[in-house]
Amino acid sequence: MRRLVAPVLLVLALVAAHRALADATRGGPLGVPLPLFPAGNWWNVDISQAPVDPGSAGYVSFIGTSRGLHPDFGGYAGGQDIYGMPYVVVDGVEPKRAVSFYYGDESDGVDHDTGESFPFYPIPDEAKTEPYWIEGGPPGNQDVGGDRHMLIVDRDHNHLYELFDLFWNGSGWEAGSGAFFDMSTNDRRPEGWTSADAAGLAVLPGLVRYDEVYGPDPIRHALRVTVRATNGHVYPASHTAGSTVGALPMGARLRLRADVDLAPVTSDANVRKIFQAMKTYGLIVADNGSDMYVSGAFDPDWDNDVLNPAFGRLTAGDFEVIELGWQPPVPSLSVGDSSTIEGDSGSQILELTVTLSSPSDQPVTVDFETVDGTAGSVPPSP
Repeated sequence: MRRLVAPVLLVLALVAAHRALADATRGGPLGVPLPLFPAGNWWNVDISQAPVDPGSAGYVSFIGTSRGLHPDFGGYAGGQDIYGMPYVVVDGVEPKRAVSFYYGDESDGVDHDTGESFPFYPIPDEAKTEPYWIEGGPPGNQDVGGDRHMLIVDRDHNHLYELFDLFWNGSGWEAGSGAFFDMSTNDRRPEGWTSADAAGLAVLPGLVRYDEVYGPDPIRHALRVTVRATNGHVYPASHTAGSTVGALPMGARLRLRADVDLAPVTSDANVRKIFQAMKTYGLIVADNGSDMYVSGAFDPDWDNDVLNPAFGRLTAGDFEVIELGWQPPVPSLSVGDSSTIEGDSGSQILELTVTLSSPSDQPVTVDFETVDGTAGSVPPSP
């Protein structure tokens, strides 16, 4: 019997380790390649060379050139009054829950023929009993105002589930809207649909996250920003939530101008990463709210004494609006001319130079065929 003790203990240890790994975690490791979504996704595209929109000055003036930026995330001493959007990481076997929506016709997890919700969202039970699993704080968020977002990453399948205005009513989950994103694709929401955000975009990939700011690498994605009013929507947004003349549309991009010196803004090199991302990837207008509020993830380690002064030294006047609906040009291939002497027997190899019109961080493929003219063609060798 003694010989069985060690194996039994080992099995118990493995089971315990598996359970620990399977537990849902708030703000845990995302377990997927970063940045979120493919490199060519609109959140991850370098816009530093994108053209400025002809109406840029007017849009910035509508916001107010002296309007300062504000970090919509942070914390205070003792862990009190922490705010920002929590995100939750679960494994692929987390049980799915049905959610009743009041925008069910634009939500996932709903049978759109019958209007009935079905189990779809992997909401951990901790969200009912523990604080800060849902934006706003208290368990279940039953009596809290605000947007009450819940962002859930299935790390095993690279899936993202996002919910807006979520709360536990005592017997079931209710929400305003919900959206699903396969983060291995660049699929947009159906045109006209909202998500957990008014623009119809995913929220999580646009948040300022503590692990990125204080990690070893630069931030490689755009950031989510709100403005007080919007007018229609442009790519990559899919949903309109306002028609105020002179306001930016949902999906518009603001870019911190290249000539803005970041050295006087903050001496903190890590926080400076946030502002460099605004130059390289920009801010995407994703919701109506306070002007120039930049969204971030919940984390008790944020230091408002560092964040607030740094953000406040930048104003809307330091930004420009890039061409509305801009998308990076699709690279094209061109084939150069070439010639060779055929000779009277055998075959000759003809080398052709193929040129890509512009660099691409995505694989570029092309279909081709050869056509016989005055000479025959042979298939290229593998």
